[in-house]
Amino acid sequence: MRDERAAPEWRVRADPAIRRRRRRRGWLIVAIILAVVLASTGGYVAWALNAPLPEPVVEWQTPDVSVPPAAPIAMPLEGAAAISVAGADDYLGPEAAGIWKSSGAADPRPMASISKLITALVILDAKPLASADDPGPTIAFDEADRDLFDKYYVLGATVAEMPRGNSMSLHDALATMLIPSASNYAEAVSTWAFGSQGAFVSAAQRWLADNGLTGTTIVEPTGLSARNTSTPSDMIAIGKIAAANPVIAQIAATRSLTLPGPGRMLNTNGVLGTSGITGLKTGTLGENDYTLLYTATLDVGTGQPLSVTGVMLGGFSRDSVSAGVVSLLDSIRAGFHNVPLSERGQQVGTYTTAWGSAGRMIVLDSASILTWSDTPLAVTMDTSAPETYEDGESVGTITWSAGPNTATIDVTLEGGIEQPTAWWRLTHPGELG
Repeated sequence: MRDERAAPEWRVRADPAIRRRRRRRGWLIVAIILAVVLASTGGYVAWALNAPLPEPVVEWQTPDVSVPPAAPIAMPLEGAAAISVAGADDYLGPEAAGIWKSSGAADPRPMASISKLITALVILDAKPLASADDPGPTIAFDEADRDLFDKYYVLGATVAEMPRGNSMSLHDALATMLIPSASNYAEAVSTWAFGSQGAFVSAAQRWLADNGLTGTTIVEPTGLSARNTSTPSDMIAIGKIAAANPVIAQIAATRSLTLPGPGRMLNTNGVLGTSGITGLKTGTLGENDYTLLYTATLDVGTGQPLSVTGVMLGGFSRDSVSAGVVSLLDSIRAGFHNVPLSERGQQVGTYTTAWGSAGRMIVLDSASILTWSDTPLAVTMDTSAPETYEDGESVGTITWSAGPNTATIDVTLEGGIEQPTAWWRLTHPGELG
């Protein structure tokens, strides 16, 4: 075999076969080089046209929200008052279920006919009824009981006629004592339950001690004595005990009742049913000394209604006491409010891309949050890079929180964002992912 590599140059030029073999070898080398170049170029193009895009620059600002001012609580300016609110611990704090707000002195004051509420509780402690509808035992009234009508009438107290036939169920007797505040029934029923007034007073004192009511004194069952006194805090505790007793709670919530003997009786609590008031007992001791121990249920939008127990002692008049309590309850209700957070379509930011396109970030819907008084609002906004860059694509959320409540709305892309051209992709490799 000939070795053409060793052939002289003149021989190569003269031999056509050698020249053909060299041309074929050259073209093969060129083809290989061209294939490598084209493969590299095609790979770059494919990569550039499909590489992840750089994340856009986000500029955002949460919507301005106006926090309401502190809610003014309309505590009464006359006498002494206290209020307890249960069911609002997440808003008012757990201490609200004790004594949340108070005004005036905390020392004992005459409680007037609220004494009859204690009298009823002491009687039911000794003679319990099975349920609110249980009539209980029958009381047979005698001549001495009937004479009590004249006794208390002369004293200027509220009285009610004794029943026809001289007998009445314990339930109806308690209702006659509490609804129109009949003093003659307070003495008659307490004597029936304990045998004498002395025994009743002793039982009442034990009951007060057993319930830790050291700020309360009771010397007779009606409240006509100014020596029947209590503190606002003790009154709140007594109100809660009374409201938890189904018999007392039912009677206290009754606006009117008609019975044989007493006839039609109206509840002395003139604000019963107003501003959510559900009970309990009024009291009057001469001029310029009015009291009201009350319960109320307030629907403020928190899910479960709030349970309120309050008292006013030593008010100037029945009307001023009633107005003061209603104003206080209304001020609590007004302190809970829905704070507007955003409006549908409101712009909260922009996206700006490396290839010069931009888009608006808007909130998807309106939102509000329930708050109490001037509770501060906390707000966070989470955003993400668009995936499709299309109109309506979700690109984040805004979350507000206040007290126990949160409100979250979606942030979307409005109008979409124009995608980069192929030329931009091919000419900006350093900005692609």
